[in-house]
This record gives sequence, structure tokens and C-alpha cells, in this order.
Amino acid sequence: MATLFTKIIDGEIPGRFVWADDRAVVFSTIAPITAGHVLVVPREEVAELTDADDDLLAHLVRVAKVVGNAQKSAFDAPRAALLVAGFEVPHLHLHVLPAWGEAELSFTNARPDTPGGELDAAAERLRAALREAGEDEHVPASLTALDPIG
Repeated sequence: MATLFTKIIDGEIPGRFVWADDRAVVFSTIAPITAGHVLVVPREEVAELTDADDDLLAHLVRVAKVVGNAQKSAFDAPRAALLVAGFEVPHLHLHVLPAWGEAELSFTNARPDTPGGELDAAAERLRAALREAGEDEHVPASLTALDPIG
């Protein structure tokens, strides 16, 4: 059975995409801790961090680094934070978010009631910052649909 994230990647469930390559996608979480909070997700269904092969894990961290730098720029944040938990969806994902301090880095601060317009605006700011950083080839043409791979 496909995971929730696979359904988002396959377009069966809506997503707000800021990055796509042949191994990973990045989309907004629906319950951000801070504006611009996104998930780095492998296209391959890997249940958790410790199940990932080293090459895939290294790729996900590289993508998280690029996205984190774009978040710092787009949201004028001093840091980009990386959180890995994976209890809600059994599909490996890295939470990357602009951060101003450690106290906010708790899932108890997640805001599941964030209006869709705010999620869209934050994703578009991040997409623009990725383009400005020279990552045009990885920013999907549409916020809500992935470009075909291949």
C-alpha cells in the first residue's frame, strides 16, 4: 500500500512542491512549526532513517542543506534546522525549517490550522529563493504539480 507521501508525490493528494529531482522531492508540511517548514522526502518508499542506504541518505541531506540555505535567505532566519522523527508517516522524511532558536523546535509548536494562503505564500518565497540560488532546474514549474521525471 502506498504511503501518504507517495500519494502526494504521485499527485493523488495535493502538495505544495518547492524541489524535485530524480531521487527526492520537497514539499510544505500542512502543520508548520515556522513559516517555510518543508519536508525532504525520497521518491522511494523507505520506512525510516535507519532503513535508508547511505547514498540516498547523503542525497537527502544535500538537498536539505540547499533548501535550508534558501530558507535562511527567504525568511531572514539565522539558522536552518533539521529534524527527523517519522512517527506520523512511515516514509522517511526530513523536516527542514527556518529557525530563530531551539525553543521553537518542537512538534508541539506545529500549527495545523495554518491557512492555505499562508502555506502557498511561504512555499512561493522558498521557490523564489531556490531560483535565486541557481537551483531553477530543481524547482517544479507548478507549486502544486511535479514535472515528469525522465
